[in-house]
Amino acid sequence: MTFDIVFVLLALLGMVVALVLDKMRPGMVLFSVVVLFLCAGILTPKEMLEGFSNKGMITVAMLFLVSEGIRQSGALGQVIKKLLPQGRTTVFKAQLRMLPTISFISAFLNNTPVVVIFAPIIKRWAESVKLPATKFLIPLSYVTILGGICTLIGTSTNLVVHGMILEAGYEGFTMFELGKVGIFIAVAGIIYLFLFSSKLLPDVRTDAVKLDDEEEEDSSLHRVEAVLGPRFPGINKKLGEFNFQRHYGAAVKEIKRSGQSITENLDNEVLRDGDTLVVMADDSFVQTWGESSVFVLLANGKDNEPVPGKGKRWFALVLLILMITGATVGELPAVKEAFPNIKLDMFFFVSVTTIIMAWTKIFPARKYTKYISWDILITIACAFAISKAMVNSGVADIVASYIIGMTEHYGPQVLLAAVFIITNLFTELITNNAAAALAFPLALSISSQMGVSPMPFFVVICMAASASFSTPIGYQTNLIVQGIGNYKFTDFVRIGLPLNIIAFLISIFLIPLIWPF
Repeated sequence: MTFDIVFVLLALLGMVVALVLDKMRPGMVLFSVVVLFLCAGILTPKEMLEGFSNKGMITVAMLFLVSEGIRQSGALGQVIKKLLPQGRTTVFKAQLRMLPTISFISAFLNNTPVVVIFAPIIKRWAESVKLPATKFLIPLSYVTILGGICTLIGTSTNLVVHGMILEAGYEGFTMFELGKVGIFIAVAGIIYLFLFSSKLLPDVRTDAVKLDDEEEEDSSLHRVEAVLGPRFPGINKKLGEFNFQRHYGAAVKEIKRSGQSITENLDNEVLRDGDTLVVMADDSFVQTWGESSVFVLLANGKDNEPVPGKGKRWFALVLLILMITGATVGELPAVKEAFPNIKLDMFFFVSVTTIIMAWTKIFPARKYTKYISWDILITIACAFAISKAMVNSGVADIVASYIIGMTEHYGPQVLLAAVFIITNLFTELITNNAAAALAFPLALSISSQMGVSPMPFFVVICMAASASFSTPIGYQTNLIVQGIGNYKFTDFVRIGLPLNIIAFLISIFLIPLIWPF
C-alpha cells in the first residue's frame, strides 16, 4: 500500500470515530479531514474548494430559504390542523389522515421545518383527544424521510449525489426520477406504519416535570420544551457552567436525552445537540427566542406558529408549485431546444423562487443567513472533497476491488446489496451526507471495474443514505421527535429496523429493473 492510501484510510477511520463520538459538529469534522488531505498533498486547493461552488450544495442552501418562506407563510400549520380529526378517533384513523399527506409535503420541502411545525401541534392534539402522542411522533419523522426519497429536492442527500454524478461526467437525476423506486418504498413504509406502529411504539410516557410548586406560586411561569440546536452556545458545556437562567431568563427543570429524564444534579450535566430541556419560563421566552437558531424547536403547549393572511399563504404555495413545475418541465427535450442558452433546471427555479420570496417579504430578507443550516452546507461541500481524495489516493479502487473479490461469483446485484448495506450503516452511525460521500467513489469504482452502468449504484446510495430509521442520531428529525416524545433509543431500533429491511429489499429488487446494469 502507498502512503496516500494508508493516510486516507486512517483519516477516514478517524473521521467516522469522531462523528460517532459527536465531539464536534459534522461539518467541522469533515473540514478537518479535508485540511489534512490538503496538507498531505492528496488534494489541491482547487479540489478542496470545488464543493463550495457546487450547484447541488448551493441549491440545498436556497431550499432552506424556500422552506422557511413556506413555514413563515403559515401554510403548513393550517394544513396539519385540517388533517387532525377533531373529537373521538383512533390511532389508525388519525394516521390514515395524516401520514400520506405529510409524506407528500416532505417530498418538496426540507424535512426539519415540517417536523418542527407539526410535532408540537400533533403532541398537543393527541393530549386533547386522549391518544398517546408516542404513536404519532416517530411515524411523523419517518414519513418525512420516506417522502424525501421520492424527489430530487426531497432531501439534501439526493442533491449531493446528483452533484457528484454531474461532476463525474454523467447525466444527473430529473425531478421525479428517484420516485420510480422511492414511491414504492414510501407506500410500503406507510402501510407498515399503519399496521405495526401501534403495537411497536410505547404508550404514553409521562413527563417527569409537568407542574411544580414554582408554577403554582407564580402563574406567569409555564412549562416550555426547548430542543437545543447545533448553534446553541452551551453545547459540550455543563449546565451549571453555562448558566442557562442568566442567558435566557428561564430555569431548567429537566433534561430529556435518549428516552431518559434527568432531573437530579442538573448543573453537572453536559449539554448536547438534540437535548430537550424542560424549562419554567414566562410568555416572553417563546416570543423572544422562537426565531432564534440556537433552539431547533420551542413548544409551550400553545400555538406559536405565524398565522399570516390567506393571500400570503396562497402566494407562497403558488411559488412552490411553480418552482416544482418549472424544474420538471425544464428537463423536457422540447424546452431545452426552445431555450438553448438557459438551463431551466432546479437550480434556476429555486434561485428565482428564493429571490421573489425575499423581495415580497415572505421571509425576512435581513435575517436570511439564520435560516440556513451552515453545518449541513459545509458537510456537503467537504463531502465532495473527501470523495475526490478517495479517488486520487486509490482508496476507492482498492476497497472496490476487495468488495468485488468477496462477491465476484454472485454478479452485480449482490454488489448493489453490499453498497446499500455499507451506505446504510454509515448513515445510521454518522450523517447521511457523509455516508453518501464515502459510498459514491466506491460505487463509481465498482461499476467501472465490473464494466456495468453506475446508475443503479448511484440510486441505491440515495435510498440507503436516507433510510435512517433504526437510530435517532442519523437524521435530525429523529432527534427532534425523540426529545418531544421522550422515546428511548430502543424504540427506534424496534420500529425502525424492519423499515430499513423493507427499503433494502425493495431497492435491491426494483432498481436493477428500472436502471439496468
